[in-house]
Amino acid sequence: MQRAIGVIDSGVGGLTVAYELMRQLPKEKLIYIGDTKRCPYGPRSEQEVRAFTWEMVSFLLEKNIKLLVIACNTATAFTLKELQDKLDIPVLGVIQPGARAAIKWTKNNHVGVIGTEGTIRSNAYKDALENINPAITVDSLACPMFVPMVEQGIMFGEKAESVVKETLKPLKNNKIMDTLILGCTHYPLIKNTIQKEMGANITIISSSEETARETSALLSMHHLLANGNKKPTHEFYTTGELKIFSKISETIFKKSNFKRVRIEKAMI
Repeated sequence: MQRAIGVIDSGVGGLTVAYELMRQLPKEKLIYIGDTKRCPYGPRSEQEVRAFTWEMVSFLLEKNIKLLVIACNTATAFTLKELQDKLDIPVLGVIQPGARAAIKWTKNNHVGVIGTEGTIRSNAYKDALENINPAITVDSLACPMFVPMVEQGIMFGEKAESVVKETLKPLKNNKIMDTLILGCTHYPLIKNTIQKEMGANITIISSSEETARETSALLSMHHLLANGNKKPTHEFYTTGELKIFSKISETIFKKSNFKRVRIEKAMI
């Protein structure tokens, strides 16, 4: 039996990473767990986030995964190094891939970052960007309303547009910034609304595609790529309400991919 890639997230946002993994690595089986019951992680303490993250990791380790993707930016900020040090499988977060993509696309080295309170408070993106290019200028903004809105399935329409407009006001007045990192995997689900508000001249960076590319490279480097031609059936788990999780999953995965997804309740 092929070993799976494990993916953890605070809720439904990591499904955007899962979708890219399924698209770019069609032979690979995914086992995903979203902690929708305790989402959002952004306002929580580092201690809480670390404890919840380890509970999800333990759940996946029992399923004999071969690689772990931390699809939650807040969990990446607080636990990536610890997990890399303590686990005997490769571990990848979403912050470094997003930072590298932003460096590639910015024309004037002025980058914005939006994320949860925890991610912004950690300065993880700022540090990652400055480590790559010390000359970079970074403007960060916490957007605490975005994750609860997406978790409720509100991703477009008047309410979504109103929340996005009000939240992004501090960045909208920035006339120099040319690139904006979506520093939370929930945010690609409202990417069009964010783009509309910020304007076409701003390049929006989602770490989902970059993370999938780096996962592929990591699997290859460790000789862990799946072989054979059989398409896998993926396992998706939620700690919270199945109905909303399933509805959002179906929206993200579209018809073809959704047929290959089994969704269940996780008890952790």
